Amino acid sequence: MAVSISVDYEGGLRCRATHGPSQNQFITDAPVDNHGKGESFSPTDLVATALASCMATVIGIKAQQKGYDIAGMKVSVEKHMSEDSPRRIVRLPITIEIPLPEDHPDRKLLEATALGCPVHHSVHPDIDKPVTFVWSGK
Repeated sequence: MAVSISVDYEGGLRCRATHGPSQNQFITDAPVDNHGKGESFSPTDLVATALASCMATVIGIKAQQKGYDIAGMKVSVEKHMSEDSPRRIVRLPITIEIPLPEDHPDRKLLEATALGCPVHHSVHPDIDKPVTFVWSGK
């Protein structure tokens, strides 16, 4: 299934993206360290955001299928850019805090589910993507 997304360049290194099916929109800006104002997500920020939200989503799907309440799960990601040319993402360390106990019987399943998300498989293999799971439930 294809999803149409359109991007309109508004000038000043700002773009407006529109999601075809829903017509929801968001703005991107070039980052301050690359000639921009940094007033919104940059395109490379969206790659990091896509990875974090994809992992959260697939864990959420699996938890829902299993009947687990993981409301309050938190996923954080840091985007590290190259210092050499070409400019590119080189590292995306991710921390996933799951509000279930460390000895949860489906711990390995949920961790494997996160690592199997489509974005994780789509991001170039040269990008370092270490994942830390924090099990915070009682």
